[in-house]
This record gives sequence, structure tokens and C-alpha cells, in this order.
Amino acid sequence: MTAASQVPGEVHSDGPARPRTAVPSPGALSGAGELLRALAAPVRIAIVLQLRDAERCVHELVDALDVAQPLISQHLRVLKAAGVVHGERRGREVVYRLVDDHLAHIVVDAVAHVQEGS
Repeated sequence: MTAASQVPGEVHSDGPARPRTAVPSPGALSGAGELLRALAAPVRIAIVLQLRDAERCVHELVDALDVAQPLISQHLRVLKAAGVVHGERRGREVVYRLVDDHLAHIVVDAVAHVQEGS
């Protein structure tokens, strides 16, 4: 195939051509960056993995992760502000859950990727 016959945006190799990926809006890219920044801390990743299994209150996360309560609360505030988790008051406790499963997949895939490279 000559350079003149190639379609812009397609990559040609031994495999089939891939269609050009549409570029998301600047707002969507900014939002994705904010989401990834919110997930970019080991404790927050661990919290998401815990909430993937079941909703939990702060003291359950403290026990499971062996992290001080104020630190867990701080990380939950970051995740909540980013729309990753939702907290619901039940009596004296707030129970946290993931907003949706897409977020857990991002974290699980990132952890699996790193583990495969080890």
C-alpha cells in the first residue's frame, strides 16, 4: 500500500486497519483526568477494591486496610468529591458504596496490569 492510498488516522501493519478514534471533548478529557487523579493513591485504590466486594462503613475500611480512621475519611472525601463513591447515613454510621462498576474495572485492570509485569 502506498502512502497516497492510506486513509488518514489508520495504522497499517500486518493486521487489519483500525478506525480512527474520535477525540473526546475537552470537558470529557478534563473529567477523565480528574477521575484518574482521584484514583491515583494506593489507599484510594485499596478502598475501591474493598467497595467492589460490598458497601462498607469507615471502621470496616480501617480494619480491612489497617489505616488510621482520619486517613480513611480523608481519602473517602476525595473519592466522594470525584464521584467515585457515595455515602449514605445509617444511624450513627455512613456506609460507602461505589457509584458504578466501571470504576472498579479501571482499578482492577490497573492492578492486574502491574501484577502481570512483575
